[in-house]
Amino acid sequence: MCGVCGCADPKSEVSMTNVDTGATQLSRAAGQTLAEAHAFAHAHGLPHDHLHDHDHEHGHDHHHAHDHSHHGHSHDHPHDHVLQQRPAGNHVALEAAILGKNDAIAARNRGWFEGRGVLALNFVSSPGSGKTALLEATIKALKGQVAISVIEGDQMTTNDADRIRAAGAPAIQVNTGAGCHLEADMVAEAARALNPTPGSLLLIENVGNLVCPAMFDLGEAMKIAVISTTEGEDKPLKYPHMFRAVGIVIINKMDLAPHVGFDEAACRANIATVNPKAEIIEVSARTGANFGAWTERLQSLLAEAKARF
Repeated sequence: MCGVCGCADPKSEVSMTNVDTGATQLSRAAGQTLAEAHAFAHAHGLPHDHLHDHDHEHGHDHHHAHDHSHHGHSHDHPHDHVLQQRPAGNHVALEAAILGKNDAIAARNRGWFEGRGVLALNFVSSPGSGKTALLEATIKALKGQVAISVIEGDQMTTNDADRIRAAGAPAIQVNTGAGCHLEADMVAEAARALNPTPGSLLLIENVGNLVCPAMFDLGEAMKIAVISTTEGEDKPLKYPHMFRAVGIVIINKMDLAPHVGFDEAACRANIATVNPKAEIIEVSARTGANFGAWTERLQSLLAEAKARF
C-alpha cells in the first residue's frame, strides 16, 4: 500500500513467495494499517505480529509491538509512538504517522542487519533499467566469494525471483498488489524467512518506481539507484528526491550508449547537480563491461559492514 500517495487498491493483497520452496504467505491487504493487518491475519489464520494499544498518562496511545509465536513465546519490544489525535483532513499528520510507523520498523531492521554483519542494499530504479540483470550478473561474479540473498519486489509474478534463484542465490518474492514500493514490515518478514548468513549481502530490489521508494526507509545501509542509457540523461533532474537519497548511482546498459545517443557528461552533471556526493559507476550488466569496478566497490562496502560486526 501507499498511504502517502494513495495509489493502492484496497482490495489488493501483499504476498510473499519463497521460490525455493514455492510457499506463499499472504501478508496483509494493501492499504491496511498494521493494526488492521492484525485483524486480517487472524481472519485468514496467518502468522502475524501482535499489536497492543494502551493508554498512558502522557496523553497519547502507543502501539507496543512484539513478535509472537503461539508455540513458545519469544518477544521483541520496540516502542514506536504514533500520535492518535489527528486534525480532520490533515494530510501532513497522516503522512507523518504512516512514515513514522515505517521508520520505527526500519530502525529495527537496521539493527537486525547490523547485529549480524549483513549488508542490506536497496536498489531503486524505473522499470526496465536492468536491476534484475544487474543482480544476476553480481551473483554470478561473486559466486564462491560472497554469500548473497535477495528480496524481490514487484506488483505481480515471481518472474524476477525465479531469475535470481537460477543465477544461484536464494530469493523471496514480495508482491505488493497495487502498491508502488516495498515497506519496512515487508522486508522484515522476508528477511526472517531468508535468514541471511552473518557477514553476507542482502540485496533488495524495490518495485520499479522513482517516486515513492525515496520516502520509505527499509532499514538498508544504502539506497542504490540504477539508471540506463536508454532512459536519457535527465532522470536525476526529473526525480531529485530519489537521487538525493542514494549513495551510489549505477549507469547500466553502457553497451547501448552509442546507439541511443546517450550523453554521459550531461548525465554525470545532472547527478552532481542533485547529489554531488553520489558515487557513479558505469557498467553493462549484459556484456560485463566495467563490472569489476562495481563488484570491487560492493566487496569494500561488505568489508566495512563486517568490520562493524
